[in-house]
Parts: sequence; C-alpha cells; structure tokens
Amino acid sequence: MSLERIQFNDYFLYLNNRKRMLVSNFVSGLARGLGMAIGFTVLGAIFIVILSNLAVGNIPLIGDFLADVVRIVQERL
Repeated sequence: MSLERIQFNDYFLYLNNRKRMLVSNFVSGLARGLGMAIGFTVLGAIFIVILSNLAVGNIPLIGDFLADVVRIVQERL
C-alpha cells in the first residue's frame, strides 16, 4: 500500500527506460545552465552599475580603483 502511495512502480519504470531518463536529465541540465547564465549576467550587470555609481560619487581611495575596473570592463564589452 505504501509503495503504491509513493508511486514506486512508475519510478521503477522510469529507471528502466534509459532513453526517457537521459532526455529528462539532459533537458534539466540545459535549464540549469541557462538559468545560471542568465543569473550571472544579471548579477554582473547590477555589480557594474553599482561600481560605476560609486566611481561617479568620487569616493576617496575606492573611487579611483573602481573607475579603473569599470573602464577596463567597458573596454572589453
């Protein structure tokens, strides 16, 4: 009864079907990779905006360093 409740038979059939399992894992891997790429891009853009705002604010010591970092990043884009 408890095995039916957790759908053990469906899970067992899933494990025995290699093609279905490979396709499922491949699609989930693509989704994770795409999500990470989008996430890193958004976080990187936010970081660059914050750094450029700090550099514009002329914060002593940190401002010059951040200005150099922002200039290098903008040249590479």
